This record gives sequence, C-alpha cells and structure tokens, in this order.
Amino acid sequence: IILMIGAFVGPYIRKLTPRAAMLGTLAGISITFISMRPAAQMWEVAWIGLPVLAIILIGFFTNMKLPFGIPVGLAALLVGTAIGWIGGYMSAPDVSQAVSDIAIGIPDLRLDMLFSGLADLAPLLGTAIPLGVYNFTEAMSNVESAAAAGDNYNLRSVLLADGAGAVIGSAFGSPFPPAVYIGHPGWKDAGGRAGYSLASGVVIGIFCFLGLFGILDALLPVPAIVPILLYIGLLIGAQAFQAVPRLHAVAVVAAILPNLAQWAHGLIDNALNAAGTSASEVGMEALNGAGVVYEGLKTLGEGAVLVGLILGTMVTLILEKKFLYAAIASAVGAVLSFIGLIHAPEGAWAASPQVALGYVFFGIVCVGFAFLPGAKDPVEVDESDIVAGH
Repeated sequence: IILMIGAFVGPYIRKLTPRAAMLGTLAGISITFISMRPAAQMWEVAWIGLPVLAIILIGFFTNMKLPFGIPVGLAALLVGTAIGWIGGYMSAPDVSQAVSDIAIGIPDLRLDMLFSGLADLAPLLGTAIPLGVYNFTEAMSNVESAAAAGDNYNLRSVLLADGAGAVIGSAFGSPFPPAVYIGHPGWKDAGGRAGYSLASGVVIGIFCFLGLFGILDALLPVPAIVPILLYIGLLIGAQAFQAVPRLHAVAVVAAILPNLAQWAHGLIDNALNAAGTSASEVGMEALNGAGVVYEGLKTLGEGAVLVGLILGTMVTLILEKKFLYAAIASAVGAVLSFIGLIHAPEGAWAASPQVALGYVFFGIVCVGFAFLPGAKDPVEVDESDIVAGH
C-alpha cells in the first residue's frame, strides 16, 4: 500500500533527489549485501569460484565471444559445476534426497486468513511502515539506475505494479513482496530483455510449485552460481561513479556509507549470536575497547537506503554550493530521524532525538555559509565526463 501511495509522490521526489544520492545508495547495497557474501563464498572454494568469475568478467566486460554463440552465463555455470563434481565438492546422495523431497504445492486464495491476520496488524506497523518506505526508495533508485543505463521507465507505473503485486501475493500467503530488483545495467549488458524477466518469473514459479529448488541446490555448487552476483555488484558500484559528474563522486561515497554500516552491524550481531551472547551482554565499553563502534554503526545503518539518499543529497548540494537547499535536505533528515524512519529500529515519536538535533545543527551551519562571501560564485558541473548509458 505504501508503494502504491508512493507512486503518486515518487516522480516528484525523484526529480528533487540528485542522481549521485540514488546511485550511491544502490552502490552501497550492491557492494555490501550483493557482493560481499558471494565473494566470501567464492574464496571459500576458490578453485571453483575463480575460474567461473574469470569467464564472467571476460565475457561481460570485454567484447570477447565464446565459440558457437554459447551464452557466457551458461558456460560459466557449466564449467563451475563440472569442476565441483569432478573435484568431489558435490554429493550424489544429496541429489537422491532432493528428488525424494519433491512435492506439489499450488497456492490458493486464503482471504479469511488474510483478514484475520490484519486484526493483529497494529503492533507491526512500527516496522512495517519503515520497510514499506525502504522498498519505495529502493525501487525509485533502481528506476534511476535503469535510466542511467539508457532505459527510461515510468516510475508511477512501476511502483503501482510493485505495490499491487505485494497485495495480491499476500492474499495467497506470500510473505515476500515483489521488488524492482537491483542490477538492471548488468542484466542488460548480459543480453537480458523483457522476455528474460518474464521467463525467469515463470520458471521460478514452476520450481516453487513443484519443490524443485532442492534439486538445483544439490546439482549446482554455490561457488559456481554466486560469481554472477559479484558481477552485478561490481557493475552497479562502478555505474554510481560513471553516471554522475566527477564533482559528485564524494556524494556517491557518502551515500554508500550507511549500507556499509548496516552490513557491518549485522555481521557483528550474527557473530555474537553464534557465540551465544549479544551486544548488550558483552557491553558497549568492552566493544568500544576492542575497536568496535557498535552503537555508531547501528545508528548510522538504521534505514540505510533512506539515510543514503539524505546524505548523498546533502553532500551533492554542498558540492554545488547550494547551501540553503542542503539545509532543507538536512531538515528532512531531522524529521525522518525524529519519527524513526531513519537512525532508529522502528517508527516512533522522538525515536532518535539526538541524531535529529545533529541534522538541525548541520542545517544551521549550511545556512550560515550561504551568507558568506563566495557562496554565490558559480560551480561548474562538467557533464562531459559522464559515461553515457548504452
């Protein structure tokens, strides 16, 4: 529902938000949540992952073609799978077990369960609303990423379809909303078009309904699959710098930081949970003494996508000496912090007052600089160094 509401305000927000902020935020997601885990999984079994990565990098980033027109992705997967099976990484009994687990599960309409569940919705709104805002902002940034690659889509239509898909899916019991997935330039460079997305949806649906994902997991080694995700991460990270003026590179880096913080905070929590403890049990003093700035990472990373948009916008406007506009962007950050959409674990009144005050002070500084000599001097933004979409 939030996505569908956002469809009517999203186009205006997109016009006001600098491209560096949107693409920088996507770069943060791609570097952390899309690239780092696959990279780690590859280097765990480097003798499988690295030759697959070589095929993908050469095939997608150069003009080299494989014999007989073999698709690069297919060749990489087949080579990695062959190495995995020949090297003893895979297990034949796992395939037999996966075959025995095949079961048909066709979704049916359960409106009674949906409406009974809605009666208990109120306590969940504190996290559901920020999640909806997160999905909205990420979808908007992904549409901007597609535009930077040369494909302009109607943001309003995209968000309406995205939101309606989530509502319809929930009636069939799906806990997963659809998403405007990150990586459009990568799929485009790999040859994917509209039919690719449609075919992917049909195939994934069939595999879900028939319970076939276990067989894929048993047949295909993970290190042979994840290099494609690393490729997408590399491409989106590079696009953030290539599709904006050189002056805005600093803003791109600023927009990346919140997702780095969220990723690091999540790793720390997961490691502590695996050890049977938590950050509160260990104590902030002990963590700080070990060089782990836990509270700062947590605060910076809460609502990372929105934080990246705000920070990237503030820095972009400062770089262009638009200090009063930067102050307005900072005021938006203060409001979002105060109501808990950013820098807080859930939406609430006065959720993060200290951070909100920090944004207010940031804005005051910007206003002060707006009246100093030199603030009116023009700043040249060289558009000639932008790598055009193709």
